[in-house]
Amino acid sequence: MHIEVNGLNKQFGDFQAVRDVSFEIERGHLIGLLGPSGGGKTSILRMLAGLEAPTSGDIIFHGKRVNDLPPQERGIGFVFQNYALFKHMTVYDNVAFGLKVKKQAKEQIRERVMSLVELTGLKGFEHRYPHQLSGGQRQRVAFARALAPEPQLLLLDEPFAAIDAKIRSELRTWLKEMIERLGITSIFVTHDQDEAIEVADEIMIINKGRLEQKGSPWDIYKNPQTQFVASFIGESTIVERVERLKGFENATNWPGTQALIRPEYIEIGKRSEFRLPSATMQGKVKHLHFRGSEWMVEVMVDDIKLITYRSLEKDVLQPGDEVSVLVHRAYLFNDNDSWVMENTLKEDPMPIHI
Repeated sequence: MHIEVNGLNKQFGDFQAVRDVSFEIERGHLIGLLGPSGGGKTSILRMLAGLEAPTSGDIIFHGKRVNDLPPQERGIGFVFQNYALFKHMTVYDNVAFGLKVKKQAKEQIRERVMSLVELTGLKGFEHRYPHQLSGGQRQRVAFARALAPEPQLLLLDEPFAAIDAKIRSELRTWLKEMIERLGITSIFVTHDQDEAIEVADEIMIINKGRLEQKGSPWDIYKNPQTQFVASFIGESTIVERVERLKGFENATNWPGTQALIRPEYIEIGKRSEFRLPSATMQGKVKHLHFRGSEWMVEVMVDDIKLITYRSLEKDVLQPGDEVSVLVHRAYLFNDNDSWVMENTLKEDPMPIHI
């Protein structure tokens, strides 16, 4: 299903939950609605589902305006955060529920349900009740029930929020593979950026009811278009007066400029480890945090605190160690503009506007 949303607004009394949101979603894409709690993500999802009416704006499915269509006529499947399974029904009956409401033939229902039980890895659990299943299994039942009527659009509201971390990671992979196999257009709400980056084909960043940016996880991470997106995606440090850092003296050409510097933009180590030692600054290690696959290092350059990563394959640093620090690039922003600036002591001295 191709989706088009134009000028969508939602007002709850004096509170505007969604502000002039417009976007398109291509058929078969898996989209993550990402942003802080209370930002408007679920309101957008519920309006797409027909569970809330827009204050203004148009929702178009396959060229047809659906604002006035009830949920059951929109061709959607909805997976809720809390599963919303019928406790008194078995797995089989939960999955079959929507098909029975449509009064499909028993044999058709059985064939569809058993196909979905197989697809979702629930074979052998058909006659169990929800309380006899794990959290991950209950969520798979919810997926299967949503898919049973063969919707053209699958909507998922924080689908992994009620599941423990290990199972959540496994379900992410499973969901992405399943949706790719089915080719169904899907939108899921999350406030977990790792989840969105891992699962989604495209991400839409929602903040204070507005669509801040839409694009692939890589594009959004590499080229944030607003200060909020830059600070929300990934780990980073905000630096005032970035011109104090070696190689960024030209930032004085843009008054009021601040810099956001990501850990991967920074290298630290012994002076001998650098190809361009003249571009480095002296720093002191403040703290180290073991991250399993690498060290996260806090380093002070004068009174500026920077955060970076260091490979486990390199010499282990200790708090208080004197190190050389090289900042490769920074995301600069002021009240009027934003851009990526490379260290001027490296090959490309020109700022790259985005």
